[in-house]
Amino acid sequence: MTTRQRLNAQVGALPNPLVAARAMTGPSAPDRIEDPVIARGQRIRTALGLAGVTWLLLAYPLSGGRQDFVLGKLEELLIGCAIVVAAGVVAVALCILSARPPSRRVYARRVTGPLKALGALPLGAGVIWLMVAALRGDIISMSDVGPHDITLGLFGTTLGTIFTGLLIGLLFVAAALVCVAVLVAAVLFTLTAAYTGLNSCFRTGEVHELLPALLSPLLVWSLYVFQLFDGPDVAAPPVVLYAFSLAGPLSVSALSLWEIRRLRTRYGVTLGSLLGR
Repeated sequence: MTTRQRLNAQVGALPNPLVAARAMTGPSAPDRIEDPVIARGQRIRTALGLAGVTWLLLAYPLSGGRQDFVLGKLEELLIGCAIVVAAGVVAVALCILSARPPSRRVYARRVTGPLKALGALPLGAGVIWLMVAALRGDIISMSDVGPHDITLGLFGTTLGTIFTGLLIGLLFVAAALVCVAVLVAAVLFTLTAAYTGLNSCFRTGEVHELLPALLSPLLVWSLYVFQLFDGPDVAAPPVVLYAFSLAGPLSVSALSLWEIRRLRTRYGVTLGSLLGR
């Protein structure tokens, strides 16, 4: 193995926040029904949605600044995650409580995946908060350390204190670089976990295949209602804005109905099977 190959292997062995986020929030149950047609339809819907957003941003100017637009989208992402988390917890709890005892035990064993997905966002947010606090000096700062002489007077009090101060300063700089690296990784992890978690409805499909199809319309229509009380992102004609804002909820609802029908006709997955009846 050459030096370059060893270096690539070592880099590949480093923790990857994107892979870790997808592993925690993406579906991974081995016995889960995975229909390639449904997955393809979801990818096409996502691609069309991104293309529509790109066209709208290129065709019309932003109502506010770019920063306001980015912050608004992040706010929508957080609200969407909160909606899915709350609805997912309620839906999984109702499944377990409403199902017959055999199915109830099966569902209870399957909540590990959703719990991991739900814990990804608080984990990422907690690391971000911790790193920001460390960089701002809220945890420890140079003033908290104070003057010291680790040489025990070997080079004199003044030189010893200067040497110790320089060493502590270098340690703080190294710690700050580590904090910045961890902060960037945590931001990437949190954003990826939020996006993947929303797409998989935080792995609720591992409890039962119908749950993502039932929760997705709730998510998009809740965001639609939220956007009604918020100003438009672009200065487009009202007809374009209404058509664009309704396209997402209607397409997701239609795809969810088609997914429910396909699961029923192809795999026998029904609401009755969800309740174990």
